[in-house]
This record gives sequence, structure tokens and C-alpha cells, in this order.
Amino acid sequence: MDELLLGLVWYVVLLFSLTLHEAAHAFAANRGGDPTAYLGGQVSLDPRPHMRREPFGTVLWPLLSYAMWGSMIGWASTPYSPAWADRHPRRAAWMSLAGPFANLLLVLLAGLAIRAGIAAGAFAPPAQIHFTQLAVAVAPGLAETAATLLSIQFTLNLLLFVFNLIPLPPLDGAGAIGLLLPDEAARSLRHLFSNPQFSMLGIVAAWFLVQPLFGPVHLLAVQLLYPEIPYG
Repeated sequence: MDELLLGLVWYVVLLFSLTLHEAAHAFAANRGGDPTAYLGGQVSLDPRPHMRREPFGTVLWPLLSYAMWGSMIGWASTPYSPAWADRHPRRAAWMSLAGPFANLLLVLLAGLAIRAGIAAGAFAPPAQIHFTQLAVAVAPGLAETAATLLSIQFTLNLLLFVFNLIPLPPLDGAGAIGLLLPDEAARSLRHLFSNPQFSMLGIVAAWFLVQPLFGPVHLLAVQLLYPEIPYG
């Protein structure tokens, strides 16, 4: 595939994945009684409110990362009321989980679409699995673009799911710990994790942790996608 087209496919998938992730956070917060993100227009699959809030993470860094490494990564964020989170630590924890599980939904949808494409004769399992190749088109054309898009959607969202569930601040897994604790302990932990120094350390540690974690999870996901083929 042409590099420019591949970059466009990468960006479309990444931007939609980030948008759905943040919209899920905003939706869960609004349902839980905090309309902060809703009033900012973020309960929406329109990427523009998320891009306006985080232009570096949704536009500049994805383009830079693709230019440097041939793959894209980025981030976005959802505002919420700390006072609401203090009053309702469990609702805040569910808000944290909503984003990663939106990414898991996109993994499942991509997997179903890949299997449907194989059943229809448009796709075939690849000889080797790559980040951008979980299915190959039987013939060139739109099917080739679709196979690449679904492959990236599957693997990228699996990576976002695993990374964001690491229980270190400022990641969603840290916020979800509140579901396992009494309310007062959850509040204290949230205050501790809000320290910017913990956030910086958490991001660095998570970056190193996700590398050994993601490989086995990805292999398991591929085995579930292709139970008839002994990849690995």
C-alpha cells in the first residue's frame, strides 16, 4: 500500500479510536451525574471537540510518530469534576473503565468484520501476523484498504486497551482501582495519584511495562481470531 494512503488509514483509525475512548468517558461521567464533559461537547463521535482540547495528542504527535517510526500513537483527554469524583468514587471508577472498554469493543468489531470478510471470500488469513496485517485481501482494491484498516483497528485498540488498564496514574487502570476499595480509601488514592510527579513516573513505568504485557495478550487475541491456525 502507498505510504500516504497507509498514513491516512492509520490516522483515521487512531482518531476514531481516541474519540470513542473519550466519548465513553464523557458518557459514563454524564450518566453518573457529572455533566462537565457533556457540556463541552465530548459525548460525541465528532472528533473536533476532542481535537480542540488536545491538538498535540490528536494531530501533531500522531503525524510525528508516523514520520519517525512508521506507526501512530496519540492521546486525548476528558474533563471531569474532581468534587464529583470525591463524592462518588465508584462512579468515577466506572468512568475510568468506560474508555478502555470502548477500545475493546472496537477490537471485537474489527475481529467480527475480519471473519465476515473471510467468510465472504474477500479476505484470507496472512502467512505472518503484523501490526497492520491480520488479514490480507484476496484481490487488490478496496478490499486491500479494508483489510489494512481492520488490522490496524484490531491491534491498535488492543494496545490502547492493555496500556490504559495498567494501574498506574494517570492511566484509566489507576482510576478503576477505586472499585476495589472503600470509598474513603478510593478518595485518598485519587488525591495521591493526582500529583503530577506520580503521573510522569506512571507514564514512564507503563511504557516499559506494556511491552512485555502486550505480546502475550496480542498472541492470545490472534489465537481467538484464528483458532484453526497455529500462529505463534
